[in-house]
Amino acid sequence: MSGLAPAWTEATDAVAGSVLRKARAENFPVALRFLPRLARRDLLAIYGFARLVDDVGDEAPGDREGALDAIEADLDRAYRGAARHPLVRALEPSLRERALPRAPFLALLAANRMDQRVRRYRSWEELARYCALSANPVGRLVLRVFDVATPEREALSDAICTALQLIEHCQDVAEDRGRGRVYLPACDLAAFACEDRDLVAAPASAALRRVLAFEVARARGLLARGEPLLAALRGPARFAVLGFAAGGHAACEALERANYDVTSRLVRPSRRALLRWALRLGRRTRSRA
Repeated sequence: MSGLAPAWTEATDAVAGSVLRKARAENFPVALRFLPRLARRDLLAIYGFARLVDDVGDEAPGDREGALDAIEADLDRAYRGAARHPLVRALEPSLRERALPRAPFLALLAANRMDQRVRRYRSWEELARYCALSANPVGRLVLRVFDVATPEREALSDAICTALQLIEHCQDVAEDRGRGRVYLPACDLAAFACEDRDLVAAPASAALRRVLAFEVARARGLLARGEPLLAALRGPARFAVLGFAAGGHAACEALERANYDVTSRLVRPSRRALLRWALRLGRRTRSRA
């Protein structure tokens, strides 16, 4: 496992610290501090695995697909209690105590394998299928952590997670283009006469801003579609998912306030905005419960 990526071959404490720093930079709270201790442990372990897979898929030198295969082999060992990489090893208690299925973790690996081969998406439908591998499995694992997963709730969670992934693609247009990837659907770019040079030009062109406004509206629609999940949940599960949805709304608001200029600066929501949206969603969905 030592050949995966330099950033992930440090001592366990350093790896854990790196994961926590990246978790704090997300649009949404990965594991709220007031959640039960074991639930926080499980959420951070799932995030750590997803972060490892993403970073290897984006940054590992050499054969990235081979590195992803190595992570999959270590995941198999984790189910036997014998993982080698510290971030995969951190999953072992969660796999054992929560009986987490293998399929969502394999989907995350499949998404990153796709990133090595697919550089552009022609339509929203194609991108949504990618999000079903890259984002939706995490939401389904979260429901499993709290033992509240049902097919209906998983479908609602998928809408929220797809929205969060789409929002991240909007925020990271220039960074993704620098890696040779364009996640915004080609048909949407064409509809607003947005060209490749617009994806990196600063300040953002009018064409790119129009595309991003369109995608943010789509993300808000997905968040609204998933909102009944908040009314269906109680206790810690509700708070965890509420944090994810609030982060999505706050990020959409931040993009709108920045006039969709994502190429001049990093656009991320403030903690105050996230809290305001959490309170708003909490009130709105409590009345439906």
